[in-house]
Amino acid sequence: MRRMFQTFRKWFWSERYWLPPTIKWSDLEDHDGLVFVKASHLYITIPYALLLMVVRYFFEKFVATPLANALGIKQTQHKIKPNAILENFFKHSTSKPSHTDIYGLAKKCNLTERQVERWLRIRQKQNKPCRLQKFQESCWRFTFYLLITMAGAVFLYDKPWAYDLWEVWNDYPRQPLLPSQYWYYILEMSFYWSLVLSLSTDIKRKDFLAHVIHHLAAISLMSFSWCANYIRSGTLVMFIHDISDIWLESAKMFSYAGWKQTCNTLFFIFTVVFFISRFIIFPFWILYCTLILPLHYLEPFFSYIFLNLQLMILQGLHVYWGYFILKMLNRCIFTQNVQDVRSDNEEEEEEEEEEEAESTKGKETEYLKNGLGTNRHLIANGQHGR
Repeated sequence: MRRMFQTFRKWFWSERYWLPPTIKWSDLEDHDGLVFVKASHLYITIPYALLLMVVRYFFEKFVATPLANALGIKQTQHKIKPNAILENFFKHSTSKPSHTDIYGLAKKCNLTERQVERWLRIRQKQNKPCRLQKFQESCWRFTFYLLITMAGAVFLYDKPWAYDLWEVWNDYPRQPLLPSQYWYYILEMSFYWSLVLSLSTDIKRKDFLAHVIHHLAAISLMSFSWCANYIRSGTLVMFIHDISDIWLESAKMFSYAGWKQTCNTLFFIFTVVFFISRFIIFPFWILYCTLILPLHYLEPFFSYIFLNLQLMILQGLHVYWGYFILKMLNRCIFTQNVQDVRSDNEEEEEEEEEEEAESTKGKETEYLKNGLGTNRHLIANGQHGR
């Protein structure tokens, strides 16, 4: 078993997969005070991811929650009277109950059909995340993206490859690792690992699978670019992705708080930043840098092909999310209301419909009690029950 592992390890870390021809791992050994990337550096990202999850817990409790309360977002509690028959049906039902189901449950529980429907509706709400939970999650992501983008700007502002793309490949792969690059990568990877580890507890969204693919692709891309020493191009990729996410998360925060005008403004800023960064800068700047420029220095090799394959998959995800953003833009133009169809579920829309229905039913009951029809006209005596 040990020999098999050593054979696999030797094959996996073969220089022909990771480095250009004629370059050896020995060429990237630390020397003369210069430090080069090592795969072992990435082990620390898992403990840091767990640490970020702890920081997130306290952040949501002591920062996000008070902020949500200040904006008028409260913890909603949906209470219902326990009912073993309805609870058993709810747990084992996989689809929306039919009229026959409702009728049968009403007979068994000695309730009206409307009471059964209302019980099941409230019970379903108990399993869904409330606005406070959504706000907490967006507030945490907004804070991280803001801080990491500011840190990235500080790290990159004096680096020549941020302004001259030819510098990305100057003396590649014999490019020493800078402390700022180390922390930028480690913090970014730790954050994405924390998102993967918290997928089971985070809010389930329409594009859950796309999020899983995105997180794993991001970790794979960062890990690969680290081990193959594509650090310079990697920092540029991370920076242009983080800068648009700030505006998305801030727009969602104000949407949950009910600040529609502010949400709309932030959403438009996000849309502009997203399409500029993902559909102009990324394909015509980053992909040009990684796909075309290296050929002036090197012959194509495996890691060069694999790197660009991952970046093209990432661009495919940009197109996928761009489609949903255009749907949001269309909704905003025609309804003057932004909702995150890209990533949120339908809970808010359902809640609004249910609240409106409950309000309508309450008004109908009140009118009937006062001898009025639903159109507020008097009902003749003896007609209430018809």
